[in-house]
Amino acid sequence: MRKARKGLGLSQEDLALEAGLDRTYVSQVERGTRNCTIIVLARVARALKTTPDRLLVFQRKGRAWSLSRPVSAVSGHF
Repeated sequence: MRKARKGLGLSQEDLALEAGLDRTYVSQVERGTRNCTIIVLARVARALKTTPDRLLVFQRKGRAWSLSRPVSAVSGHF
């Protein structure tokens, strides 16, 4: 989310306003201290002029998957 936001030159405040969220909520999601719902993900994606699946990426760390690589790259591993 941070990479997409910065790529558009938006501040956390700008994104929050576009998505109808509080700036602190955006900050918490970006830092990984808070999760967002599918509905919020869709609102953020729309504000970032992308789709929700583009914001969801996975990376393998040890035995667990975490966000960082495209979903299609890991979908066959479940």
